[in-house]
Formats: sequence, C-alpha cells, structure tokens
Amino acid sequence: MLSALLGPMLVFITGIAVPLGLLLPADTMSYPKMLAFAQNWIGKGFIFAIIVLFLWHAAHRLFHSLHDIGIHAGTSAKLICYGLAMAATIIAAYALLAVGF
Repeated sequence: MLSALLGPMLVFITGIAVPLGLLLPADTMSYPKMLAFAQNWIGKGFIFAIIVLFLWHAAHRLFHSLHDIGIHAGTSAKLICYGLAMAATIIAAYALLAVGF
C-alpha cells in the first residue's frame, strides 16, 4: 500500500516537477548531489525502502493476478514471485552498499 501511495508522488517529483524547475532548482537532482544522497545512511535507507516496497508490492500483485486469471500454480508460483522479489532485494542491498559511504 505504501508503494501505491509513494509511487505517483515520486514519479511526479523526480520525473516532472524537479526537471522542469517547478518545485526546486533543476540542478537539485544532479549526479553529484544524488551520489552524495546515496552515500549517506539516511539516503541509502530511503532508497532501499522504496525499492523493496515496489518489489514486494509487484510480487504480491503478480501472484494474486495469476490467481485472478485462473492460474492456480500454488506453491511454485508463490516461490517464483516472492523468490524473485527476495533476490532483487538482496541485489539492491548489495548495490547500495557498493556505492560506498
């Protein structure tokens, strides 16, 4: 639910408002500033939380969408959907740690 609430706001801010200079100056999302944000513990936590929320939200929606269209794969579908979300979560954690501090 949180990803459904935060997603449109993040798309608007990062994709429309800041590049057009509506809310903040256009250089707010420059590479050096975003790298500094990703190298901070709070920034890493925020980025990780957003990625994980979207991954698990998508896995949950895909699993229940399979059930809605008549594919009742049971445990195998659950393992695939949620297993991919877990693998991507681990990859995201590794990538954020690889950025450095």
